[in-house]
Amino acid sequence: MPTASMSTYKLYYFNGGGRAEVSRLIFAAVGKKYEDIRYERNEWSSHKSEMPLGQMPVLEVDGTKLPQSLSIARFLAKQFQLAEKYVSARWEPDETKRDELTKKFLAEELPKHLQNLETLGKLYGNGGPFFVGNYLTWADLYFYDILETLLYANENCLNNYAWLKQNRAEVEKQPKVAEYLK
Repeated sequence: MPTASMSTYKLYYFNGGGRAEVSRLIFAAVGKKYEDIRYERNEWSSHKSEMPLGQMPVLEVDGTKLPQSLSIARFLAKQFQLAEKYVSARWEPDETKRDELTKKFLAEELPKHLQNLETLGKLYGNGGPFFVGNYLTWADLYFYDILETLLYANENCLNNYAWLKQNRAEVEKQPKVAEYLK
């Protein structure tokens, strides 16, 4: 199988950002050339049957089509080493090396990501406690879920991020979420 640098990539989506945009951003961030195939809405029906699930986005890698936006983004992040700094640390079999990798991630990588999320929350939260406007979205729930693992590794990781702390508290206060977490 070709390596990530040798592979050819085609990304199929509508002529706009939407669910393919994070994948386009990944390609841009790593400087990888790919074929950005964009369909107009009126063209879609003639191409729908070409897609594995009859929907887009779809990433084609060396002739194999991969559907689902989050799966595509995770695949690309792994291909181009934009993921797994913490995951690889957690699953390292050598305990000493695992501890070293975890400490390095918590000290060097995590603060950058938390600061970025703090900035985005303040920017797009419109003064509220949620990532998008003044109501709960899946972005808040997704962050909450990831944060649980991070807090297990370092219970003080949010100490310098007041907005993220508030976001977490607000998610936990949502009546149905609170009931589920009991």
